[in-house]
Amino acid sequence: MPHAHNHPHMNTVHWKILYLSQDPALIRRQLAGEPLTREQAWPLRDDVSTDEITPVHIMSHYDDTLGDFAHTGLRCGLDNPIARQSLRQAGFQVLVAGRRYGKGSSREHSPTAEKLAGVQLVIAESFERIYRQNADNIGLFTSTDFGLLERIERGEALTLDDLVQGREALAASILGAGGLLRWGQRFLTSTASAVSPASERPQTLFEKILKRHCLTAPHTPEQPQPGDGLFVRADWRFIHEYYTGMAETLMNNALGKDYTLQRPEQIVVFEDHTSYVNESPAHVRGGLIANMHAMRQAQRNFAARHGLHMHRTLTEAEVLLDEGRNVAGISHAMVAEHYALPGQVVVGTDSHTPHSGALGCVAFGVGTTDMANAFVTGAVRVMLPECVRVELQGQMPQGVTAKDLMLNLLATPYIRSGSGVGRVFEFAGEGIAHLRTDERATLTNMCAELGGLTGIVAPDAETLRFLRERRGVDAVIEDWMHSDDGAHYAHHMPVNLSNLSPMVARPGDPGQGLALVDLPERVHIDIAYGGSCTAGKREDFDHYHRVLSWGLKNGLKVPEGVQVFLQYGTTAVRDYCLAQGYDKTFAALGVRILQPSCGACANCGPGSSTDAAQVTVSAINRNFPGRSGPGQVWLASPPTVMASALAGELISFEALQRRTQP
Repeated sequence: MPHAHNHPHMNTVHWKILYLSQDPALIRRQLAGEPLTREQAWPLRDDVSTDEITPVHIMSHYDDTLGDFAHTGLRCGLDNPIARQSLRQAGFQVLVAGRRYGKGSSREHSPTAEKLAGVQLVIAESFERIYRQNADNIGLFTSTDFGLLERIERGEALTLDDLVQGREALAASILGAGGLLRWGQRFLTSTASAVSPASERPQTLFEKILKRHCLTAPHTPEQPQPGDGLFVRADWRFIHEYYTGMAETLMNNALGKDYTLQRPEQIVVFEDHTSYVNESPAHVRGGLIANMHAMRQAQRNFAARHGLHMHRTLTEAEVLLDEGRNVAGISHAMVAEHYALPGQVVVGTDSHTPHSGALGCVAFGVGTTDMANAFVTGAVRVMLPECVRVELQGQMPQGVTAKDLMLNLLATPYIRSGSGVGRVFEFAGEGIAHLRTDERATLTNMCAELGGLTGIVAPDAETLRFLRERRGVDAVIEDWMHSDDGAHYAHHMPVNLSNLSPMVARPGDPGQGLALVDLPERVHIDIAYGGSCTAGKREDFDHYHRVLSWGLKNGLKVPEGVQVFLQYGTTAVRDYCLAQGYDKTFAALGVRILQPSCGACANCGPGSSTDAAQVTVSAINRNFPGRSGPGQVWLASPPTVMASALAGELISFEALQRRTQP
């Protein structure tokens, strides 16, 4: 695509439009050359996820080949209408979809694949924050103006101003420059902390932290308002192997090979997505193992060349030789266990970076170009969001967890409509005091599923306990580390915790939640998986063990044909479970234990389905089509996952106990 700043009139005369209809037959007709109108293609697909735009098993590609795979995971009902290379060969320049386009992962591979396939503009009713920012950063235009479609169909030439109409000044400037790295080299060569007068209005904790980290830069206002783009200094930047090779390629192409990383001592590198790739059905079937190993080695080389601190999950054979010395695990869980502190800013190339918000810091995910730019300039781009206050009252009943709370929130009309997209979720109220840090991390982690920029919990006595007992850190909560009385919130979400009950989410989207007691049908399962950043923490394993040990004492066994997997989030969690003797219970019931890393959650390890007919109950955070294999994935809490494993069907632990007791 020619850079917009060199071509004020875009060559739109012959742009072809592909409407992503809910009907796969209509998509195939368009791919075959039949033009359709918006009305003919209606209704359009909502909630198109990045897992569908670029399925995880092809993410080892970060060159031109990526364009062959654009939208190959798009699911319409049970159909995948876009085959490899078909979008590229059909020659569409415009994609059109419904609400919340680009949900899910922070993978910049998705807009990159679209652009490499020839797409120049995506029009949707609304976009997820990370996807849209990633698109800006590589010069792919996005718009919510459906009026552009009529002008394109008439063959009008659109100007840059037409394509960035309604966008904030920073995004428009970045698009005009052809992307963030070019823009950053022009404008971010010397950044300084912004000095602004003390605010006279009450502020949220998020606003206070961001203000203390703001940097001066062109097209960023001195007194930013919600919706304005700005740059901040991050205390920690982290990346994992799916993105490092791509980031290095971006930096090499833009800067040559003699660039310098800013504050390398504050950059952490994680190898956490490829530990079980040799057993990943999708990667084995796709012949991608060699690609994955090359991608992993590229990160190791990059970390060594720049002297970066790196954590690497060991293979099961290596663990036996290591004798517990290695410290590793899922990146964002590790950051909370070893790095993040109250009042800091943390950014990572993973949508679940908000995990660390449980400690009272601002933590959010960014794409590859954002991170590459942050590596060489020290500046991280963010659009100032509004805050939503989730007011927790009361205490959760026995057997109900933070995961149930999040599935409940995800099913609310406010979240389902996309109203939470790009916002900050502050969890507060007297009910938060009853939740320990592991449970708080589930809340902030799954703000990614809410569509938010991040989640945050103000630090308190529980935060200090966690830091002292888990990390040996004697932290101090400074006087300013709280939200002021009277601070502005865009929305309030009151939740009476005592009214919650065990939840599940139907396959296809985390927002399809319902209380288990309201599930009208019996759902038999083939796989039960407990783990991931969301559900691989100490307290999650306490739940897994409590249910399974009860089952063992009551003579229950895992039914024949049901596979059960448990995967530790970090080595510290593994060591805790071994010290508690949990491994004996797990072994007695035939549970397969997996070393700390990402796995079935991202379709890159054991526990993923291998057949479309398989049904999984999983404690992971999202269940978009194809996310954990071709089968159907139900989301549930740790106790519900293990109770269902023992029953062979979806059931809460409480219901299983009632059924089993005489």
